[in-house]
Amino acid sequence: MGGNFFKKVEDRPTPPQVYNWKVYFIAAVASAGAASIGYDSAFIGGTIALPAFRDELGFSSMSKAEIDLITANIVSCYQAGAFFGAFLAYPAGHYLGRRIGLLIFALLFTLGAGIMLATNSGTGFGYMYGGRVVAGLGIGAISNLVPIYLAEISPPAIRGRLVGMWEIGWQCGGLVGFWINYGVSTTLSSSRTQWIIPFAVQLIPGGLLALGSVVLPETPRWLLSKGRRRAGIKNLCYLRNLPEGDAYIQVELQMIDLAFEDLRQTIGTSFGAPFKAVLQSKTIAYRFFLGGALFFWQNGSGINAINYYSPVVFSSIGLTGTNASLLTTGIFGVIKTVCTFIWIMVMIDQIGRRNLLMWGALGGSISLWVVGGYIAVAKPSENPTGTLTSGGIAAMAFFYLYTIFYTPSWSGTPWVVNSEMFDQNVRTLAQAFAAANNWFWNFIVARFTPQMFTQMSYGVWFFFASLQLLSVPFVYFLLPETKSIPLESMDLLFDKDLKPPHAHKIVLQRIQESEQMMQGDISAQGYLKGGDTHHLENTE
Repeated sequence: MGGNFFKKVEDRPTPPQVYNWKVYFIAAVASAGAASIGYDSAFIGGTIALPAFRDELGFSSMSKAEIDLITANIVSCYQAGAFFGAFLAYPAGHYLGRRIGLLIFALLFTLGAGIMLATNSGTGFGYMYGGRVVAGLGIGAISNLVPIYLAEISPPAIRGRLVGMWEIGWQCGGLVGFWINYGVSTTLSSSRTQWIIPFAVQLIPGGLLALGSVVLPETPRWLLSKGRRRAGIKNLCYLRNLPEGDAYIQVELQMIDLAFEDLRQTIGTSFGAPFKAVLQSKTIAYRFFLGGALFFWQNGSGINAINYYSPVVFSSIGLTGTNASLLTTGIFGVIKTVCTFIWIMVMIDQIGRRNLLMWGALGGSISLWVVGGYIAVAKPSENPTGTLTSGGIAAMAFFYLYTIFYTPSWSGTPWVVNSEMFDQNVRTLAQAFAAANNWFWNFIVARFTPQMFTQMSYGVWFFFASLQLLSVPFVYFLLPETKSIPLESMDLLFDKDLKPPHAHKIVLQRIQESEQMMQGDISAQGYLKGGDTHHLENTE
């Protein structure tokens, strides 16, 4: 795999065995949790727009305002549950570990998905609301634990790629969700079966994550943090595919030990220590602020308004007919998935987090200004033509261009940054805070988008375009680049004396100098014997 795009930027010379199939396979299994989230965000808007669903639940006898309220409640109950689930993951991840926590909450999500299936004309919306809250509790915790799990098992040079597999799972689930509505709409007659199938499919990714959690290895860092040193070293050697005596393993263990020792002497390792750290440390509080703000900007891009209410979105551009809207939505899902694969393979660990966020926001903003401008001038909803005009086709093209800019930038990158910029003992709480921010802003968008489209029309597009523009200076001036920086060295990156635009280059140079000294110490202690010295050479 030649070419600069595939060249790994390493924090230290790394044996090729470290980039083995096991870490990729484990990351893929854990990312089944993301498939559950992506599927829900994609299928729910299209499914509740199906005539079969609306007929069975009595939408025909409701006013437009009542329909907007009920659809918003169905969608947003999930986000409300996820907000609280994100916080529940903290005690589970701290006391039980990442793996057991994933198992518990995968089962909870599956239970909630099953409850939704009891919805019918006789039961009304009670089971639907309740099931979506329970499923949301599970998925909120999963959205906390999976990125942490992936970050903690990853070698630094491919951490962005492995954490990015969370986004691959998300988009693959979304792709299925977008197309399943088109499939049931075009192949099945209008009936309960037509709309219950999309709800039942949720059980598949939830079940896969639950089964996978049984066999996933616990992260070495969590085991070492709990004093289970032998198990931690065993899992580290398994993940890196190297023996315990290898120089690479010894350097990584030494870095982890130094980081834990620093934690014990500063904020401590107890359950309440992270709360104390946030109150006492300005740099940790600042990272909490950054993590939460990234998800404000992510949801401010408008993507979840599109995901959850795609039929409404496409009708505002001038597309008429349920099947036509669902087909267009399916194409939207294909573009997102393709862009995500490109992002994870050649962008996140090469272009870096900052550049992706800034350029993605700028391109996405320009695209939405064009879409909103077309709607403002042509007013397609007031002048239906049955087919898209040339202006409508151009607007649709810019909408897809927005998708191309958004997906490899703001879609997955905030999850990557949040999973990697915190100390071990703060990471689970920090990820809980970040995930809760994601679900809070997600809830706001899901709850009020129908009313926004009704009241603001094209102004919705200008609103989201403006927020994207404002995110560019935020990222440039406040967020340092985190790619290739070891998890144990993130404090250096956020030193108050370093300016975010220049911090990455300075810190990476310091780390490389420090690790050269570590490797020299290990050589002197006799860790390197004979043929093992080749592991200190740059294999890339």
